[in-house]
Amino acid sequence: MNPSFDDNPIAHVAEDGRSHALKEHLMETARRSSEFAGEFGAAGWGRLAGLWHDLGKFSLDFQKKIRGANLRVDHSTAGAIYAVEKFNAIGRILAYLIAGHHAGLPDWQTETSGLSGLAQRLIKDDLLKNALNESPPADIINQKLPSEKPNLGMDPALWIRMLFSCVVDADFLDTEAFFEPDKAKKRQDYQKLSDLLPRFNAYMEDKQSKAVTSPVNRQRADILRQCIEKSVHAPSIFTLTVPTGGGKTLSSMAFALNHSAKYGKRRIIYVIPYTSIIEQTANQFREIFGDNVIEHHSNLDTDDNSEEMHKARLACENWDAPIVVTTSVQFFESLFASRTSRCRKLHNIINSVVILDEAQLLPPDFLNPIIWVLKELHKNYGVTILLSTATQPALSPHRSSDFNFPGLPETVEIMEAPSALQKAFKRVKINMPQDINTPLSWEALSEELKRYESVLCIVNRRDDCRTLYKLMPEETIHLSALMCGAHRSEVIAKIRERLRDGIPTRVISTQLVEAGVDIDFPLVYRAVAGLDSIAQAAGRCNREGKLREGQLFVFVPPSKTPPGHLRQAAEIGKRLFSSGHEDPFSQELFEQFFKELFWLKGDNLDKYGILKDLTADSQLRFSFRTAASKFKIIDESGQAPIL
Repeated sequence: MNPSFDDNPIAHVAEDGRSHALKEHLMETARRSSEFAGEFGAAGWGRLAGLWHDLGKFSLDFQKKIRGANLRVDHSTAGAIYAVEKFNAIGRILAYLIAGHHAGLPDWQTETSGLSGLAQRLIKDDLLKNALNESPPADIINQKLPSEKPNLGMDPALWIRMLFSCVVDADFLDTEAFFEPDKAKKRQDYQKLSDLLPRFNAYMEDKQSKAVTSPVNRQRADILRQCIEKSVHAPSIFTLTVPTGGGKTLSSMAFALNHSAKYGKRRIIYVIPYTSIIEQTANQFREIFGDNVIEHHSNLDTDDNSEEMHKARLACENWDAPIVVTTSVQFFESLFASRTSRCRKLHNIINSVVILDEAQLLPPDFLNPIIWVLKELHKNYGVTILLSTATQPALSPHRSSDFNFPGLPETVEIMEAPSALQKAFKRVKINMPQDINTPLSWEALSEELKRYESVLCIVNRRDDCRTLYKLMPEETIHLSALMCGAHRSEVIAKIRERLRDGIPTRVISTQLVEAGVDIDFPLVYRAVAGLDSIAQAAGRCNREGKLREGQLFVFVPPSKTPPGHLRQAAEIGKRLFSSGHEDPFSQELFEQFFKELFWLKGDNLDKYGILKDLTADSQLRFSFRTAASKFKIIDESGQAPIL
């Protein structure tokens, strides 16, 4: 090696001239990665990947580059090649992690002639030779294969992604500690979940002491009691079946906090289907827990430069706060991601409580991969899962000659008598049209809506929403997913305030108001849809039980329901509603609805074949990047960014 580089190869150089010794960086990354991977019995793998992730930085070319030479150097492939040379095919596990620690987990092989696939990169022998020519320290390169093996039945693809998360987060954190030590210190300043439980209990005692005595509030108090009592149950996959307006948000948090205290869970991750309601939930939790809560979603305000927001942004990078509020898109797409920025947080899901709010909205096209990953998290990574909804989807296994749905293992229901609870919370009368197949014109519908001072009308399409809104009086409020997140939040807050103050309020909305938006109308109109959507619409009607009976009118719109899942759900809903069942919101009817819906979807419950991409052969050939590109809950293929 060049004499000036002799004993001091470096990994990074700061603007003030400080240098970060390469051996120190590798050792510290290995220590952190080992600690993270130890949470799922893979400390040795995490340590070895950390030791070798920057092996290529020992090369003379990289050392010239880091000192100012204008060179382009691939430093992430050498360690991958070394792992395979040392350990043959099993070394590919380490090779995926090391080769991908900047650009993301690669596919084994790409179809193009480019060199992005792992197989193509492993033939670039000169990169390893250049590193080994500089005689890296023996305690870095002379290592044995880790003795730990994945648990029997542990899925190798998720196990590798979890290891990848450990390595890239360790690499980021050690690099940050060198460049920005003050920033790194801000990450340490969170309370433990056990310290947050007394704060929650004090908040709930105060809330209940101020609550007006009513049948609805008595039911909410009983739901809370049952959640706390069930929290001592051994970690499982739980269901919380509570009608809309039953206080699921706070009751599920009570379960999670008490369960975490008993079983030593590290964090609570609250997963919400839509960005339109995440702010409402995060603000409620922040009122109780202060800045121990982070919200992570695409609409997060990045203009707030306060100390609290800066700390929250850091925690969003790797979810190291005790309470995380996020979206289904962020949560599930991260679990199937290949990019380092998305995968970095995965190891912090281990040994947590994950609450899936409005579980009936899990996207059917991805249902099999989602069910698969939930089972893996529970079985092999110590995750307690809570499916919270008024309309539990039928996620137990279904098998017949025509339909094979693996489903979840046996779940534990928290409520003692969900059906009785459904009847106790019945506050709305459902009014079906006389002829379920005859549409009502927009003009006739608008004339009906004008008869009422306060009414909510929910339609299936955004263009329907615009069409009907234009036929309504000037003061009518329009609410649609075409509006940006901040605008939607403002409008929802305005609606809530008007209703609270008794101001006449007419709203025309898409179905975005159906999942957890806390508004209470005396009267709701709903375009015909699946049973789950109709039930959620009913949850926006007479929510607080102030009326003896709210009214929900189902109508047939003049436009067609959007094709695919929504149209299939609507057709099943129309038939089941026409069957004359005594209670249209009974659990039995919902189970029948979801079974039929999943049967119709068939193979499309994994529409893009994601599980096939993540199923390895004996040679550990995966398609990580391909699977990640397919797992997009929100299809962005027809969108372009505007800066």
